[in-house]
Amino acid sequence: MTITAITNAHVHPVSAPAFDGTVLVEDGRITAAGEDVAVPAGAEVFDADGAWLLPGFIDAHVHLGVDEEGEGWAGQDTNEMTDPVMAAARAIDAINPVEIGFDDAIIGGVTAVNVNPGSGNPIGGLAVAIHTHGRVVDDMVLRSPSGLKAALGENPKRVYGERTQTPSTRLGVALTIRKAFATARAWRAKDEAERDADLVSEALARVLSREIPWRQHSHRADDIATALRLAEEFGYDLVLDHGTESYLIADKIAAAGVPVLYGPLIVSRSKVEVRHRTPKAPGLLTAAGVKVSIITDHPVVPIEFLVHQAALAVKHGMDADDALRAITLHPAEVLGVADRIGSIETGKDADLVLWEGDPLDTRNRTLRVWQGGTEVMHRDGSGEPVVAER
Repeated sequence: MTITAITNAHVHPVSAPAFDGTVLVEDGRITAAGEDVAVPAGAEVFDADGAWLLPGFIDAHVHLGVDEEGEGWAGQDTNEMTDPVMAAARAIDAINPVEIGFDDAIIGGVTAVNVNPGSGNPIGGLAVAIHTHGRVVDDMVLRSPSGLKAALGENPKRVYGERTQTPSTRLGVALTIRKAFATARAWRAKDEAERDADLVSEALARVLSREIPWRQHSHRADDIATALRLAEEFGYDLVLDHGTESYLIADKIAAAGVPVLYGPLIVSRSKVEVRHRTPKAPGLLTAAGVKVSIITDHPVVPIEFLVHQAALAVKHGMDADDALRAITLHPAEVLGVADRIGSIETGKDADLVLWEGDPLDTRNRTLRVWQGGTEVMHRDGSGEPVVAER
């Protein structure tokens, strides 16, 4: 049995008030956390010397490993834009776990991500929640699939409109989604022995049975209203990805109990749909009663800047504790993995990050990172980060 004790730390569990004390890890799981935790004989002890210990950050919307940086065409596997309905495509089949962005994630304190297909199709494919350090993606999986990615608005309209095929308008995009769900609903209603082999309907049926959520890319308020309408019509669990104008109808979203994954924040107004993006939005949504996560959409915003976006949200009115929840516990809950990660609690995976100080002060760096109790990053004598071999 491997026992690790992180002592003399300023601990922010996220799910409870901060305290100065010790976190005990045994065989990869947190077994104790508190001010007066006894350290067992033989434990490996890390003296934090007053540094801040937090759960690993979680980015619930990235294209890490499927949109490889610096690889150009060869590393671009985000969108299979050969058919508007790609529900059966799986992001896990395209993830390169040794892509350089994974090291950036670890150094930035991000220990888990949700990798999505892109938004070029009305229905893009199955997402997967994974850890950020590993050699083979199958060994990194936290939940597979973790949702089914879909898109409303400009992206699919542009992609297929340029080809003069359906869908070339917003109403065509919604129709494409409706037709796919109607087919899947009919397929699901049949006796199992009578069902044809239909991978698309099988994937959509998992959404209809609420086994996995529908991950709806949507920016404009009218597209968000369409997302709410479709979810009510077909009766599935909805998650709003991006939600640029979600704060304009925050009351409607809160009433529907739909979470918003807001971001990216550190971007220009590069297209019509994001002209109303604002760093005030996470705070406004939280005040309205919406469960908010903050996302980078990596590589749109580099993964290591996830915490910078949270800090920016605080600068523009979001409560600091809410901002930390938006990059830890809330994304864990949305991804259905909060029983394992997202906070420092007994029984959870020891995904832990030691910071020089408050991570919302962006001058502070990570010092050590543990994933499942195993150290995956430390700093050498010159202060340079060293990521463990995969």
